[in-house]
Formats: sequence, structure tokens, C-alpha cells
Amino acid sequence: MIGAFRGMVSSVAFLAVALLLSPTFSLGPLFVVSLVLTCLSFSFLGVLAALLTKSHEDMNTFSSLLLLPMTFLAGTFFSLSQVPGALKLGLYALPLTHSSLCLRAAALDQPFPWTSFVAICLFAALFPAASLATLKRINE
Repeated sequence: MIGAFRGMVSSVAFLAVALLLSPTFSLGPLFVVSLVLTCLSFSFLGVLAALLTKSHEDMNTFSSLLLLPMTFLAGTFFSLSQVPGALKLGLYALPLTHSSLCLRAAALDQPFPWTSFVAICLFAALFPAASLATLKRINE
């Protein structure tokens, strides 16, 4: 939960700067709910990664193989409309893709991607469940 709290604090700092730069910037409830679910999802993804890794090198491997590519390929910095079909299908398996779509749509008053919202909800349920299962397996 502290990871989700840290994510929310960081997000509030970014939103404060956004409000200073654009006073007409407004956030609706869908943005807030999407942001909270995103923070929870990635917080529990971090817990799961920590439970599965055996050393600092393993965590570096996790960061290099999953987090870094996800950051640049998940549609955070560019539209996924130009991505080839097979790669696009793989990118939609990543939680950041759905988070980016939901947060961008909510912030820009675009049509909200409800399928991506459901995907974020699934990730927010899957990662804690996988973490709990991994913790139980470790303690056996």
C-alpha cells in the first residue's frame, strides 16, 4: 500500500505543476479512479517482482526486460495506431498501455476506453493475487 501511496504523491506533484501551467486543466472522477487503479497495479507488480527475484541482479533484469521496454512502447509517448499488428497485440498485454489510454482519455475529455479500464481492474486484481500466491508458496 505504501507503493500506491508513493505513486499518488508523485502524481499529485505532477498534477500541481500541470495546474500551474494550465489553470483550466480539470480532472474528473474517471481520471482519479484510473490513477488510483494504476498506482495499485504497479505497486503490486513491484511486490510480485520483489517476491520472485532472488538477488539485485534479478531485479535489474526485471527492470531491463519488462519495465524499460514497457515505458517506451506502451503508448505513453506516442500513439499505438502506427504500431504493426503483432506488436500492437503484445503491447495491449501490458498494464501501462491501458493506463495510458485511460488517463489520457480522461484528462483530454476524449471517449473513455472502457475495455482498457476493465483491463486495469483485472491487473489490479491479478497482481495482488499473484503476490499472495507467491508469498504462500515461499512460506511453505
